[in-house]
Amino acid sequence: MKTFGMSRRGFAAGALASMGFTAACGDGVGSRGSALIGARVAAALEEMYRSYPNTVSLAQKANGMLVMPLVTEAGFGFGGAYGRGALRVNDATVDYYSLVKGTGGLQIGAQQFAHVLFFMTDDALVEFRRSPGWVAGADLEYVVSDRGESVAADTTTVLTPVLAAVFAQAGLRIGATLEGTKYTRIIP
Repeated sequence: MKTFGMSRRGFAAGALASMGFTAACGDGVGSRGSALIGARVAAALEEMYRSYPNTVSLAQKANGMLVMPLVTEAGFGFGGAYGRGALRVNDATVDYYSLVKGTGGLQIGAQQFAHVLFFMTDDALVEFRRSPGWVAGADLEYVVSDRGESVAADTTTVLTPVLAAVFAQAGLRIGATLEGTKYTRIIP
């Protein structure tokens, strides 16, 4: 009688492959991720409206808003950032997104901040939602700067397709920019 023998390496490789497969099959159903993100989004919007009243009129004029209530960024030579948030259209959450950003160069420190992207045109919102991974470019117009200054919402800013508000910064790193940040739809 011949017995089937499996090496430890073979067993370990099979176990790792099956764990990766089952992890990829998770659909988020039944998790509390969306409730946590929703609570953080509501708190971030309340903070933004209280600290920067000009954003209230922008929110009313926007076709949609991507609210990222907590973004953590750190670097020591090479760095990165990660956060999760929600896309709101007509005051209702329609999708959830994550953001990822990688950086390199002379940098040291860590910070956390919140930001909101205001989609001022239908085309900008549709392009964002259809994209498998939308990347923020250098052409973003900031309505709340990383120094905490509030910019007036004039005709020029309202005609810009996507506006950004960065606020509630805390940490030991100077500046917060969204350039090069990639946003991807998720199921929390």
